[in-house]
Amino acid sequence: MKILVCISKTPDTTAKIAFSNNNTKFETAGVQWIINPYDEWYALVRAIELKESDPTTILHLINVGGAESDPIIRKALALGGDEAIRVNSDTSDSFNIATQIAAIARDGGYDLIFTGKETIDYNGSSIGGMVAEILDLPYISHAIKFDLEAGNAVVVREIDGGEETDKSALPLVVSCQKGMAEQRIPNMKGIMGARTKPLKVVEAVTAESYTTIASFDLPPAKAGVKLVSAESPEELVRLLHEEAKVF
Repeated sequence: MKILVCISKTPDTTAKIAFSNNNTKFETAGVQWIINPYDEWYALVRAIELKESDPTTILHLINVGGAESDPIIRKALALGGDEAIRVNSDTSDSFNIATQIAAIARDGGYDLIFTGKETIDYNGSSIGGMVAEILDLPYISHAIKFDLEAGNAVVVREIDGGEETDKSALPLVVSCQKGMAEQRIPNMKGIMGARTKPLKVVEAVTAESYTTIASFDLPPAKAGVKLVSAESPEELVRLLHEEAKVF
């Protein structure tokens, strides 16, 4: 079996966020980059578990990005990937990214394509579905459990108010979220081995881009706490009604 795991580079959750060029460009100076947690903790780790249960499994990683993505790709290889492919592109358009992934997947003949549910910076939750559509493959989103039974996938996914169990033949695209696997930390053997694992850089294929970033905005600053005297319940009611808009 061949598995392709899509990984992306995102800012660490503790990074200070700032914008430049009239709020049209994310300021990357001083930002610590990490593997998108949904890609690492759930998609990649579950793929590694599948490989551990069947050592004949081939596990490849793919990233669409520039050379600055190489450190996080090496970390993913240290966790357990066999080799990685980086498509040399700086696009942020979801369709363009999905097209690049689909081009590699089509040539690679993968049985499973795993993505994270979404990235923690753009929260688009769109790549998996687009890849599946381009490749004309079945797609299951928001997966919290994945197993193989007699060569078919059995996937439990989260839905409004509960869970749903789906079965599908392979090949298949799955987006993964919390519950799929448990976070792992690379060990020294994995870190040393990742240095020599193949990281192939390929040029992007021609693809349309349908979106551009108009501007970024930081969330409004949190207002200070207002203290209301216990002897003034009418003032509390007024604040809840006029400012908090709770009723």
